Amino acid sequence: MPKTRKDKGLRFLFLPSSTSFLKPFNKITNPRFCPTLTTPSLIKPVDHHGVVHGVSCVGTSHFGSFTRISSSFVCLSQSFDSLKVRATSDPESVDEAPKSKALRILQLGGMFALWYILNIYFNIFNKQLLKAYPYPTTITAFQFGCGTLMIILMWTFNLHAHPKLTRSQFAAIFPLAVAHTMGNLLTNVSLGKVNVSFTHTIKAMEPFFTVLFASLFLGEKPSFWIVSSLLPIVVGVALASFTDASFNWTGFCSAMASNVTNQSRNVLSKKFMVRIEETLDNVNLFSVITILSFILLVPAAIFLEGIKFTPSYLQSAASQGLNIRELCLKSLLTGLCFHSYQQVSYMILQMVSPVTHSVGNCAKRVVVIVSSVIFFRIPVSPINTLGTALALAGVFLYSRAKRMKPKPNTA
Repeated sequence: MPKTRKDKGLRFLFLPSSTSFLKPFNKITNPRFCPTLTTPSLIKPVDHHGVVHGVSCVGTSHFGSFTRISSSFVCLSQSFDSLKVRATSDPESVDEAPKSKALRILQLGGMFALWYILNIYFNIFNKQLLKAYPYPTTITAFQFGCGTLMIILMWTFNLHAHPKLTRSQFAAIFPLAVAHTMGNLLTNVSLGKVNVSFTHTIKAMEPFFTVLFASLFLGEKPSFWIVSSLLPIVVGVALASFTDASFNWTGFCSAMASNVTNQSRNVLSKKFMVRIEETLDNVNLFSVITILSFILLVPAAIFLEGIKFTPSYLQSAASQGLNIRELCLKSLLTGLCFHSYQQVSYMILQMVSPVTHSVGNCAKRVVVIVSSVIFFRIPVSPINTLGTALALAGVFLYSRAKRMKPKPNTA
């Protein structure tokens, strides 16, 4: 029978020298358990070096090429302390999981709220600015300029690591920047011509062009439910267009063209992001695109509209209800909101799935349309309301249809 002895807080179990587990380490297949531990949850295996929780437990001697245990003994020593700590910390780690999940939900909720608020302020200030100062190319270039300044400050103060672009990356990003520039410019052209609510109702057509371009250029075949969800979008936009009091073809066509360019950007982005080893994170990708858009738009603004920051042009804006101080302030605010809401949007996209982001974007349009109608006191007919609601409902159904996974072919 094995004998036990306690000495200075240590408990030893002496085993006979003829114990049958004397085998080479490279042939051990079953883990050894300390025989003095009786609680199953606390039983820990002894590894091939005889270590339990970092404490050497097995004395060894070498005979030829084999390592044998001489007068083998297993010690528990003070590893009980580490076992107790680990046992008491496990419930705490379990409790931390719901807390971290709650914090993540709270963080996401705050970011979505910030995204919506920045969108509301941007659209209201931008509409006021474009109404008094009708030069959309100059205004869009200024907004990209504000974004570029914010990005430089972000990289300078190491708020986010700056990227190291390769030539292949630049070649892939440049078409995205061109499409991004055109999409935002055309949106501003539309906002200057028609109501904010009407522009965003037209932009609810984005899923239609997403499906179209994905089918044409990426070879993706939409499901029946996705195609079905596009029907209320098209009908709703048609109803809203023909009953909107501010309708004109310039505003309508520019909003529709912005849909085309934005969804072209998304298709190009998918092709770019396929090369995983060369991809950038969403924040840096958006930052590089913003800087390129500013560089592209400055000469375009000068060529198309000339230099419009002369005192005479600024005074003309004052006759439309904005003095020079208000004009400069609203220009700065639109630039800050413009970049910030897009930056937050890309940050949210890193945290959630594209489908969840799409649902959030649909809700954002509802918030922007309702807030602009209230702020500008836009008269809305029942048919126009029905058309807008139908289009937004179609966008929501499209987002839900994207969640549905196609059934695998059993043939």
